[in-house]
Amino acid sequence: MTTTVGVGMVGHAFMGRAHSQAWRSVGPFFGPPLTPVMTALAGRSAERAGAAAAALGWASVETDWKELLRRDDVQIVDICTPGDTHAEIAVAALDAGKHVLCEKPLGNTVAEAEAMAAAAERARARGVRSMIGFNYRRVPAVTLARRLVDEGRIGTVRHIRAQYLQDWLADPQAPFTWRLDRDRAGSGALGDIASHIVDTAQFITGQSLVGVSALLDTFVPERPLPGGGTARVTVDDAALFIGRTGGGALATFEATRFATGRKNALRIEVSGSSGALAFDLESLNELWFYDAAGDPATAGFRRIVVTEPAHPYAGRWWPPGHVLGYEHTFTHQIADLLTAIADGADPSPSFADGLQVQRVLAAVADSAASRQWVDIEGSQ
Repeated sequence: MTTTVGVGMVGHAFMGRAHSQAWRSVGPFFGPPLTPVMTALAGRSAERAGAAAAALGWASVETDWKELLRRDDVQIVDICTPGDTHAEIAVAALDAGKHVLCEKPLGNTVAEAEAMAAAAERARARGVRSMIGFNYRRVPAVTLARRLVDEGRIGTVRHIRAQYLQDWLADPQAPFTWRLDRDRAGSGALGDIASHIVDTAQFITGQSLVGVSALLDTFVPERPLPGGGTARVTVDDAALFIGRTGGGALATFEATRFATGRKNALRIEVSGSSGALAFDLESLNELWFYDAAGDPATAGFRRIVVTEPAHPYAGRWWPPGHVLGYEHTFTHQIADLLTAIADGADPSPSFADGLQVQRVLAAVADSAASRQWVDIEGSQ
């Protein structure tokens, strides 16, 4: 016998669609100990939210997210809105006794993230759980990479090279969106995509960044508005930074939405004393592994197709070689969240993990502004 749990989701655009797919598919493929019921979708426009609810499978609609907190049939609040609303919704939901899943980055500022982490800790004492949505941790190849590092297969980690390359803003005539407004997005490529490579690199290696030196740039300062006129871009278009981890590894990071020809290339390469790993999201079913102990005559990176039943998550889906996609990472995320809630355990990544990434982003921004090395608060 499984117990049902009601879900209320706030927001129904890109992330809302991805999360809805996950809530629909998690039961048939993972059979989690809690069965989610897609109870209510909250959106500001009744017409738009109603159409989204009908298309995505939600049973009812609210035009005020606060109504989700008053409903006894909602136990989990899923936040899929722009960053400027995360803190208010998450803190209120946790204080109301609702479990919370919140998209990244946790907030738009360190202060917001600190308030959210504090609310999560208060709620935890009452058995209320929270998780930040760094879905790329749930790519089977990325989770396998973490396992190989934990097993010592590449030895001591020495170098981390991380990139997130997109090109959707390379055209100067691409229209202005909320992602280019600091008040709503917090930052540009830094918060939007560099947050992912910071979390993914730290997850794979098990090491946190302790300091950074950075550059930020905005290549196109104004963008056309869809209805005419222009708006000033108030966020970064690209972020470059170097760093050092608490374990002594050196790291380089590049995040840009101006990498012409690259659509969604999250790339991580980790070099160790006895091996190396390489991953590219545009080939997300593959992990490349180098074993330095191999015969030099035949040594080289070898390709692992991460679709075997023994690989993380993969055995729940299709036969070996039948590849997975972007949307599956969200289903894995939901499966892990539901299992943690049922077990009375803390889901990962936690709001505290999200706060740590937020502090890295803040240190990057501070370094770019001061042109100095900046230590990351609380990291070691």
